Amino acid sequence: MNNIKIKNSGEKINVGKIVCVGRNYSEHIKEMGSNTPDFPMIFMKPPSTIIYSGDKIIHPDYSENMHHEVELVLLIGETIKNAGDNSAERAIAGYGVGLDMTLRDIQFDCKAKGIPWEPAKSFDTCAVISDFVLKRDYNFTCDEKITLSVNGVVKQNSTLAHMIFKPVEIVKYISSRITLYKGDIIYTGTPEGVGRVVRGDKITASIAGIGSLENEII
Repeated sequence: MNNIKIKNSGEKINVGKIVCVGRNYSEHIKEMGSNTPDFPMIFMKPPSTIIYSGDKIIHPDYSENMHHEVELVLLIGETIKNAGDNSAERAIAGYGVGLDMTLRDIQFDCKAKGIPWEPAKSFDTCAVISDFVLKRDYNFTCDEKITLSVNGVVKQNSTLAHMIFKPVEIVKYISSRITLYKGDIIYTGTPEGVGRVVRGDKITASIAGIGSLENEII
């Protein structure tokens, strides 16, 4: 399952690594009671956590508070290190929709203990991705509407324009710390409205012009 699919094509690309950005929308930062970072706050997920639209999201038994987070996901199309504006833009090959499923109780416990909170972000089926649209086939504006509903009720409703760090800034920052390769993907953060989901809930998520997801929690 460690690959992504290109929309309107039979092409599949193997995923190298998944880099995620936290705290990238001001209203989400407020709802979480966090501070606005001075630079993109990054963490990682293993590619083995990837699933697709239509697949089931498994709610771990060791958590009582799983949250939904819809995000724009970037596809990296070439090796890049210490990127400038132009090379960072050129390295973005496409765009997709993602769900960064989060075990909020585990995250809060890790934060309280001052330890890394990857266990809250890196578990089987926590990284849902849509098919990707290639940049050459889509005029990305960074003003697209991003939404998520649970059982038909809208929970997250914003636009990509509200991102604090835009895609080029994110790619530049990550490449200054970690070399990015073709097939790496980057989750760019979630807007406000995150909340708990339970087994049996059905999630629908979309970014206008880019793609959509439908998944059930089991």
